[in-house]
Amino acid sequence: MASATSADVSIGVDFGTSNTVVALAHGDGQVEAIRFAHGGVDHNVFITALCFWQERAGSANRLRVEGGPWAVDAFVDGQAAHRFIQSFKTFAASGAFQETRIFRERYRFEDLLATFLRTLKLRAGPELDFNVRNLVVGRPVRFAGHAPDDALAMTRYRAGFGAVGAANASYVYEPVGAAYFFARRLTHDAMVLVADFGGGTSDFSVMRFTRRNGAPHAEPLAHSGVGIAGDAFDYRIVDRLVSPRLGKGGAYRSFGKTLAIPNRYYSNFARWSQLALMKTSGELDELRALAREAVDPEPLRHFIDIVEYDHGFALYRAVSEAKIALSEKEETELSFKAEDFEIRARLARADFEAWIADDVARIAETVDDALDRAGVGAADIERVFLTGGTSYVPAIRRLFVERFGAGRLASGDQFESIAYGLALLGATADARRWSYDAEALSARASEAVAS
Repeated sequence: MASATSADVSIGVDFGTSNTVVALAHGDGQVEAIRFAHGGVDHNVFITALCFWQERAGSANRLRVEGGPWAVDAFVDGQAAHRFIQSFKTFAASGAFQETRIFRERYRFEDLLATFLRTLKLRAGPELDFNVRNLVVGRPVRFAGHAPDDALAMTRYRAGFGAVGAANASYVYEPVGAAYFFARRLTHDAMVLVADFGGGTSDFSVMRFTRRNGAPHAEPLAHSGVGIAGDAFDYRIVDRLVSPRLGKGGAYRSFGKTLAIPNRYYSNFARWSQLALMKTSGELDELRALAREAVDPEPLRHFIDIVEYDHGFALYRAVSEAKIALSEKEETELSFKAEDFEIRARLARADFEAWIADDVARIAETVDDALDRAGVGAADIERVFLTGGTSYVPAIRRLFVERFGAGRLASGDQFESIAYGLALLGATADARRWSYDAEALSARASEAVAS
């Protein structure tokens, strides 16, 4: 693999909620993902996770950190007290999230991002240079969370990437990156819808592609996004199958009254980003107090054990695997065991689709919004490019088949297509004209952009 320090190499970074991919584009038009050798296998994705722990160094403790699959190794090994953080991209646009304390050290979102990028660089080796001239970073059309603050998120992104030397990075909508990669398949002019399903957001871009002198040219017509994607679907499974077995819907006694256990604990538990913070937010102590007064304390004790002994990641994997299985089968089993708690529950696709029906409806509304903003109808879209693991969920696939017809759908690599497109955009002579810019966004949305 060529070094990223070469003048003719550009880098695309798809920083995702669940996984991160980095791609290199060379001057000859070839593009490839950086591989990470772990456990004797080369991986094209780097799990978006961090694990912190303390190590004795003489008379003092030294804070250590790992990212990606090495973070998972450190977490599973569990030889020392540690903090495991996943899905932290979800906090990017949240004004409510100011910082978290990790072994008494203060970490803002941008600090977590910079720390993660350093672990990414460490494991990628010399192929990854954040100070390269052409570095393009993907960003969602709409960030995840309640009332997300777009400007705040981008300030944090720039601070985090700037801290590792990428102060001059360009930021491009993730579906635009995917569109640019997919456009290389087109042999004629076409109106294209790109649907990018991540862990935290679902983003859509309508683009008009034309060919001039044999080269593709693109005109971005509209973008739309919603903070609903794979993690939201996981939430529905946890909320319906797991949380009721951990005390949701139960009661506790207080001053002679019987009161319902607050649902907010289960809401945070079912969101992977929030679960990582429950141990340090004070909620664990609150749960212990509730367990002492609970009508049935046993489920709450299981809940406390899962949080206290860091079984959340194992639960995340079990839920994700069950969801993926439903893409192929009508029914599967959710199987999970932690301490003395075990769940083996039947999960039917029909039930799952009923649970996510409102989420799918909001995604459909967001697709329609993208078309309306572009001033086109479904009949005007010649090709629909789907990317991201959630695009394989049958209910999502059915949504696009019903609107556009199966013959117009195409799928790319569920992990690599965005990073590939971002890297290819970085290799163009006018890469910065694709960049997100809040002040010029509306003008640029209607401006023809040459590749």
